[in-house]
Amino acid sequence: MNPCTIASPVEDLDGDDRWLSIHRRFLSECREKDPDVIFLGDCVLESLQHTETWNLYFAPMHCLNFSIRNDRTQNVLWRVENGELDNVRPKIVVLHVGTNNIENTAEEIAEGIYVIVQRIQEKLPEAYIVLPTLLPRGQQTNSLRDKNVEVNNLIRDKCIGLNHVQIVTIDKGLIQSDGTISHHDMFDYLNLTNSGAKKIFEPVHDLLSQILNENEPEKDLTPSE
Repeated sequence: MNPCTIASPVEDLDGDDRWLSIHRRFLSECREKDPDVIFLGDCVLESLQHTETWNLYFAPMHCLNFSIRNDRTQNVLWRVENGELDNVRPKIVVLHVGTNNIENTAEEIAEGIYVIVQRIQEKLPEAYIVLPTLLPRGQQTNSLRDKNVEVNNLIRDKCIGLNHVQIVTIDKGLIQSDGTISHHDMFDYLNLTNSGAKKIFEPVHDLLSQILNENEPEKDLTPSE
């Protein structure tokens, strides 16, 4: 069995039940709010909501962010299967997960992402699913970077022909000419700074704007009597 495709909650190693508490908060937000966009995933999306880019570009789009820092594909799958997309009808779900599955193969991770896409489509058949590519990680070239590139290629192949699923390449300009990543873009060489988020998530913002604008109901311009 592929562990990346087996829905699993995070084990409460700290003893304070934080992960399930966050999940329950997301469930509450599903009942109380009416988002147009839901961000779903791991540390990359979780840290995004603490940047100026989120406040400037994404918050005005009526977004909710259901991302938890250390989540892996199996954890996000569990959250989807346990209510986090119930009671909401977003136009778009932005999914980024897999970079924390460091012990799994690229094939296992890609299959895990694909299963989540299928579950989202089952719950929200009218919604668009936007998949930002997994970002490179680490200051220097390393095996996890190579694996993320392989995952990105595999998930592209798996999603060919899927309706309302779009993949967005978001790593442009992140790796410098000498192969390193600057701490000005990724403060810990995994999560983005304010400047890094602006540069990396601009293509996502542009795509979301395009989808939302295209799906706006046309206004009746007939002059009133």
